Amino acid sequence: MRDTILPVFLVIATLCTVWGTADADIADPASKPNIVLIMADDVSWEAFSCYGAEDYKTPHIDALAARGVRFAHCYSTPICTPSRVQIMTGQYSFRNYTHFGYLNPNEKTIGHLMQSAGYQTAIAGKWQLNGLYNNLPGSDDSMRPLKAGFHESYLWQVTTGKQLKNGGGERFWSPPLERNGVMETVEDNAGKYGPDLLCDFLCDFMERNRSKPFFVYYPMVLVHNPFVKTPDTIGNETRTQAANKAPKNKKQQKDNFVAMVEYMDKIVGRLVNKVQAIGQEKNTIIVFTADNGTNRSITSRWHGQDIKGGKGGMKDMGTHVPLVASWPGRSPRGAVTNDLVDFTDIYPTLANAAGVSCGEGDPIDGRSFLPQLCGQQGLPRKFVFLHYQPYWGAQPGQFARTQNYKLYRDGGFFNVPVDLEESNELEQTELTADAALQKGMLLKVLSSSPPAPTEPGSRTTIDRPLYSEWPKLDLR
Repeated sequence: MRDTILPVFLVIATLCTVWGTADADIADPASKPNIVLIMADDVSWEAFSCYGAEDYKTPHIDALAARGVRFAHCYSTPICTPSRVQIMTGQYSFRNYTHFGYLNPNEKTIGHLMQSAGYQTAIAGKWQLNGLYNNLPGSDDSMRPLKAGFHESYLWQVTTGKQLKNGGGERFWSPPLERNGVMETVEDNAGKYGPDLLCDFLCDFMERNRSKPFFVYYPMVLVHNPFVKTPDTIGNETRTQAANKAPKNKKQQKDNFVAMVEYMDKIVGRLVNKVQAIGQEKNTIIVFTADNGTNRSITSRWHGQDIKGGKGGMKDMGTHVPLVASWPGRSPRGAVTNDLVDFTDIYPTLANAAGVSCGEGDPIDGRSFLPQLCGQQGLPRKFVFLHYQPYWGAQPGQFARTQNYKLYRDGGFFNVPVDLEESNELEQTELTADAALQKGMLLKVLSSSPPAPTEPGSRTTIDRPLYSEWPKLDLR
């Protein structure tokens, strides 16, 4: 699939000075790097011009790629909560994912990790991890994000959902947000645009903590539906919660989606500009990625073909996401790597960057890609693995894959770059020697993994098995 994706994460550490750097002019190697991790909501590789998108212009994210490393093979889960739990805890879903919209408060997170390394930590954007959908114990605890390892927070959907009658509302125009556990109502934020408020909060946090190492995690509210107008397109129209209702016309929805992608890119540019303005550019790692594929109602042009959004499904359009990382002076400029990355790799990479040794109580599933971020060979993983039971109505399953070949637990085997829709299952008798070798390796991975879910789950599912003590899958 050519150079398809650009997963974006972040990582890096003083270790990069040991492994080598790209430029001579670098920041003080004794200082810990700041880290800004940005994760967009519901948008994948076909919507970024540095990946070959034709319908969208993303100059600021393209500039990150030009200044750093673009990962062509980063993989997430197909919907938001499993991806968010995975990135927060560094664990595959079979270990700790039980409910849509829920992160077990007993889990150690990247926030805790970075606090233990001496970082000031902040999170802003979409939370949706209190267990609201199932009214789980503590779902009304407004301090849950702070308890999850963040000194400061500014979030949508902590203790309220989308229902205006219950104090909630949508995330874009006049949004209800919770700042460090204190509710800001729709009336408090009347006429304001949620993504701008969240970006302002993070810029202020970085400004105030410019003399300390800081970790910013920004799980964006853009570009999730409803597809509505942005500050660049709304003109003189109302900016109340009524502006959060998407038009029924499909073309208008697509036009709004394009505007939302491009406004998302503008916000990334604002964060980069703030890092530069406070004099921390060469001591800051900025990583951009996305939680899953694009909404299924959106079709985009990519490299001369139509790509239909695949959110919720296990094909490439649902799981193959962008990953771009930049650390000026440390990462090579304009590099592209085909090494495999999945969301369990974020935790160990952050630990590596912060100079923290993982031990008992830390996750075992991921592998640091810090060396690759610094332009070195590193120790790339041989496969990525997906255990998918969303408890949200979608078809569950498992697969393991390499850059080219994907093997499902039910036996389906596909050459993905030449068969994005997975319409041509490869038969054993037609495999090349390399394909047969890779299939054999992937078969061993799946045979050593926990049982695959087979029945679509829902919010009312009773049996929710976990395999928290399952041995580490062999990444060699």
